Amino acid sequence: MTKPISYSDAGVSIDNANLALDRIKSYARSTFNARTLTEIGSFGGMFSAMFPEMREPILVASADGVGTKLKIAFETGIHHTIGQDLVNHCVNDILVQGARPLFFLDYFATGILSPETTASVVEGISIACKENKCVLLGGETAEMPGFYKDGEYDLAGFIVGVVDKRRVIDGKSVAAGDVVLGLPSSGLQTNGYSLARKLFFEIGGFTVDSYIEELGETVGEALLKPHVSFLKPLDALLDSGRIKGLAHITGGGLLENVPRILPENVSVEIHRGTWTELPVFGLMQTLGNVETNEMFRAFNMGVGMVVICAEEDKNFLKNNLSECLEIGRVVKGNQKILIN
Repeated sequence: MTKPISYSDAGVSIDNANLALDRIKSYARSTFNARTLTEIGSFGGMFSAMFPEMREPILVASADGVGTKLKIAFETGIHHTIGQDLVNHCVNDILVQGARPLFFLDYFATGILSPETTASVVEGISIACKENKCVLLGGETAEMPGFYKDGEYDLAGFIVGVVDKRRVIDGKSVAAGDVVLGLPSSGLQTNGYSLARKLFFEIGGFTVDSYIEELGETVGEALLKPHVSFLKPLDALLDSGRIKGLAHITGGGLLENVPRILPENVSVEIHRGTWTELPVFGLMQTLGNVETNEMFRAFNMGVGMVVICAEEDKNFLKNNLSECLEIGRVVKGNQKILIN
């Protein structure tokens, strides 16, 4: 008689999935608050939508991933910071409109599920959720044998936040003469990794374990620096009315992200040299003889968040934002970024 075929014979282990879920539940529960109305494992996550302190609450949602930074995690075996990257990236994306995060969901897909790796990623997600006062409300763990290489996975996140309509930050009032401030990044954050991997590994011949004196650390350590959340430094200022525009510097760099918040009649001049460009950027430019314009399109170049305000508000913001630097000005134009 032919041996009965089970799901595990096809490469999917329900037992491993249940083991991972048991660990995930404890991480998720640590982020729960009074608004959380369901447990992990429900078909849908439920969250209270009562906002009596707001006149007209508006939900702000975003979804994203961490790109090929995942490849560095696979090479190093370090997975918990990837979860933090994912949450912080999504938090910043809704923060620029003045929204504070409410809840987060993740999607984790792999070929053969490793409970340890899955739990490490979700642990990182829970750490960042707690730091951002955001509930990890649910998610999906998908095991798809033959779809991913052994030891590899994909990761995506979905976030929902809220802002009172009268407090929305949309850049509409940005005008010539306004000041451009920059908050520093920790490194590449979650963008430009396809180019970075080509420069370091193909052209430079380095590995993730290569120690580079100029960086003061290994390539892997430099490339895995967690994406910074800017919620904590900006939280107390979001409702001040002093911030005209915010731009999260992700894929496209300063050149393509700042114009997303500019009215049609203005441009921005960025003064290079007014902030510290981390050594990793200069090294990559040297390795590949990368043109400066391309560097500013592919990488954040050391600026993780741009804040635009009126001249009369700049000192207030600078005094209330640690490590905040004046990096440029708004000028008359047509939504262009000029680096000089």
